[in-house]
Amino acid sequence: MRKGLSKFLTLAVTATMVAGMVGCSSGKSDTKTTAETTDTKELLKLDVFSMTANFAGDQTGWFAKVIKDKFNIELNIIAPNLQGGDAKYATAMVAGNLGDIVVFGADDDKYTNAIKAGVLLDWTKDGLLDKYGKDIATYPKAIEKAKTNFGKETSVYGLGHGVSNMPSTSPSEGNYMTYGPDLRWDLYEKLGKPEIKTMEDYLPVLKKMQELEPKSDSGKPTYAFSMWPDWDGNMMMLGKNFATMQGYDELGFLLVSANEDKYENILDPNGYYLRTLKLYYDANQMGLVDPDSISQKFENATAKMIDGQTLFSWFPCMDVSYNTQERTSTGKGFEFVPFSEQSVYSNGFANYGANQVMSIGSKTKEPARVMEFVNWLYSEEGIMTSYYGPKGLTWDIKDGAPVVTAFGKTALPSNDVQVPAEYGGGSWKDGANQMNYANVNVNSINPTTKEPYNYAMWKSTIADSSKLDKNWQAAMNAFTAKDYVVKNDMISVAPVTKFTAASPDSANQQKMNQIKTIIIQNSWKMVFAKNDAEYNALSKDMVTKAKGLGYDDVVKFWVGQAEKVFAARKAVK
Repeated sequence: MRKGLSKFLTLAVTATMVAGMVGCSSGKSDTKTTAETTDTKELLKLDVFSMTANFAGDQTGWFAKVIKDKFNIELNIIAPNLQGGDAKYATAMVAGNLGDIVVFGADDDKYTNAIKAGVLLDWTKDGLLDKYGKDIATYPKAIEKAKTNFGKETSVYGLGHGVSNMPSTSPSEGNYMTYGPDLRWDLYEKLGKPEIKTMEDYLPVLKKMQELEPKSDSGKPTYAFSMWPDWDGNMMMLGKNFATMQGYDELGFLLVSANEDKYENILDPNGYYLRTLKLYYDANQMGLVDPDSISQKFENATAKMIDGQTLFSWFPCMDVSYNTQERTSTGKGFEFVPFSEQSVYSNGFANYGANQVMSIGSKTKEPARVMEFVNWLYSEEGIMTSYYGPKGLTWDIKDGAPVVTAFGKTALPSNDVQVPAEYGGGSWKDGANQMNYANVNVNSINPTTKEPYNYAMWKSTIADSSKLDKNWQAAMNAFTAKDYVVKNDMISVAPVTKFTAASPDSANQQKMNQIKTIIIQNSWKMVFAKNDAEYNALSKDMVTKAKGLGYDDVVKFWVGQAEKVFAARKAVK
C-alpha cells in the first residue's frame, strides 16, 4: 500500500542541500563490477532512496542481520515521503546521485527523468544482469518491458514491482482484496448483519455500530471514517475508493473500468468520485467522520485504528493494525462486508511488473554486489526471507509443507513483539524490510513448496483460523474474502500489461498541476461543508475553476491513454 502514491509539492531546492544525503558510503573510490568485489565481502553500506518507504534511517533488527550475515551489507533508508517530499528528489537529481538502490513510487516522469539524467545504472552494462541476475532472469516479461518501454530495446534501468509468472488474467491478491470495504465484524454481528445493497447503505449501519461502541480502548470517540490527505495525488485519494469497490481505478483524471472499455471523468456529476464525496459529506453530518481527517497523516489514522477509534477500513492491509491475535481470538476485528452491487477492482498477476520500480544508482561504487543483493530479493530464499524472516524464526517446513511457528503466530504479519537475540533482536515490526517494495508478488506459487509464498494462504494457516475468521467464514460461506468475491462474481480483474501510460506534455502537465490542487482542496472542503448549500457551492466552484483551467483538454489526453490501455489488454487475453 503506498504502494504508488505520490506527494505533489513545488518547492525550490539548491544543490547544496544534497550534501551528505545520498551517495555510497562504502569508502571505496573506484567503481568495481567484477566477481572479486563480491567475494571480498567488505562492509558495504548502501543508501536506499525509497519513495515508498515509511521509515528513514539505518535498517535494524532481523532483516539487517540477515543481509549483514549473507552479504555484509547495511542499508540506510532515505524516505522522501518523510524527509521533504519532492524537494528531496529534486535535490538529489541536481546532485546527480539518487543513491545506490532507488525505489520509484511509479514509472512516471520521475523515473524517466532519472534515466535521461544518467543517474540510474543500466543493468546490462558489463554483463551485470547476466552474471548476477539469474533469479531476475526467471521473469523474462518484466525484463522485456524494461527494455521496450524504458531502455530503447536494449537497456534495463529497473524492474516493475510485484512480478510473477502466474496468469495475468487471474486475481493477484491473497486471501484479501486490495480494497475493502471492511467493518468491525464483531459489532456488525451484534447488529444482526443487516443487508447492505449500495455504498450509501453503510452509513446507517456504521451509525448503529458507533452507538454500540462510542469509545475506543483509550476512551476516545469512535468514527466510521478516519481519513488522511497525504496520499492525495490527482484527486482526493479516498474519494476514488468506493469506485475501486465497483470495478474502477484511476488513470489521470479518469476512473477506468478493470475489464470493460469504459471510463468516466472524475467530475462527471453522476460519477463515482462526486458520489463518494457526497457520501462522506453525509457521514460527517451524522458525526461519522473524524474531524482530524483533513490534517492528519496516514500514521495518525493507523494509530487510531490500533486504538479502536475506526469502524470502517478501505484497505484490508490496514486491518492488521487492529486485528491482533489477542483480539481475533475473542472474535473481535475487521472483516470483509460487501454491498450487493459491489465488483471489487483486482489487478491480475503482473508478468511484466507493475508500476513501481526498483533501480540501481549509476554512482554506486560496487554495482556487482548491489546487483547480487537485488537479485537475491527475487530468489525463493530472498522472497521468503524479506517478507517473513529467516527459516526457523516465524516459519518452517514440516512434513514438506510450510507452517507458521509459535513465534510467528505472535509476530506476523507486523506485530511489535521481541525477536530473539540470535535473529537480530529488537521488535519484529521495526526489524522488517524497510524499503517497502514488493519485488515479487507474494501470492505467487513457491516452486519448492507448491503453495503460495504468502503464509496466510498456506493450508496449515487457514486450518488454524482465529475465532474471528471462523465466525466470518460460517456467516459468509467462504474461506476468505477473495474466495467470496470469486464465488459470487463480485470481482473485476484488470489484466496487467506492459503498457505504460505516457505523461502529459508540459502544457497539459501545467494545467493538471493547477487543476488537481483545486480538486483536492475543494473535495476536502465539501466533506466538511456546514450544510447542503455550502456543499453545492463548493462543488460548483470546483467544476467551474477546473474547467476554466483546461480540465477538458487534460481529460482528452487521458482518454487517449485509456484507449491504449484497452488495446493492450486485448493483447494479453
